[in-house]
Amino acid sequence: MPSFTEKLKVQGKDMPVYASVPSGSGPFPAIVVAQHGGGVDTFIKSICDRLAQEGYAAVAPDLYHRITEDMVKSSGKTRRELLNDSEIIADVNATVDWLRGHKAIQRDNIGVTGFCMGGRVTWLAAATNPHFKAAAPYYGGNIMQVWGKSETNKTPLELAGGIKCPILFHFGDQDQNPSQADMRKFDGELTRLGKTHQFYTYPGANHAFMDHTGQRYVKSAADASWPRTIEFFGKHLKAAQAGARR
Repeated sequence: MPSFTEKLKVQGKDMPVYASVPSGSGPFPAIVVAQHGGGVDTFIKSICDRLAQEGYAAVAPDLYHRITEDMVKSSGKTRRELLNDSEIIADVNATVDWLRGHKAIQRDNIGVTGFCMGGRVTWLAAATNPHFKAAAPYYGGNIMQVWGKSETNKTPLELAGGIKCPILFHFGDQDQNPSQADMRKFDGELTRLGKTHQFYTYPGANHAFMDHTGQRYVKSAADASWPRTIEFFGKHLKAAQAGARR
């Protein structure tokens, strides 16, 4: 199972992308993996590797690629706090364009998943890029907030009308961002808009319950949610391709 790092040009900047792909020549369905607050670290790379084992080309763009240590020091903000929704959208779009132009990728079978801030990015990506066929956010917080200077000046929730694909959202019942009240707001808005979605809440789980490298890992929630995610992507990415071949 090969893995490698590629660099893509986004708005004149080099953006590293970690990629993990199945063995063989493909073409493969693909999944964009949106990082959590720690960046494209051991946990995010392990998610890409697990998806590759399931037959997907999985890629994780480094959304922090514009942010230098000097910017962090001079601003007094974290890297996450320096992110900008318009730039996030540009990074995701560049990743999708690269995938769609790659001969080893099934250009019409691309999904997106993400964790923590990556869960928010997953929702934002699905709302602003029409090429995603499935989106699976994990405990995405701040969906009712705008990050940085945004061209739309709208929150991801306010952009939900642009979602073109099914959504599978995983929540922890102890989490406060997103809370269970937030979950009900998300559900209400997606229902109002007629968007296909399914939500799961895991008892005893807080934020970051999937991260096996962190202190908030909850094995029962991780073990229950992952097969649901794999089944979801299989239905909307692999099954669609199999149907097209018949």
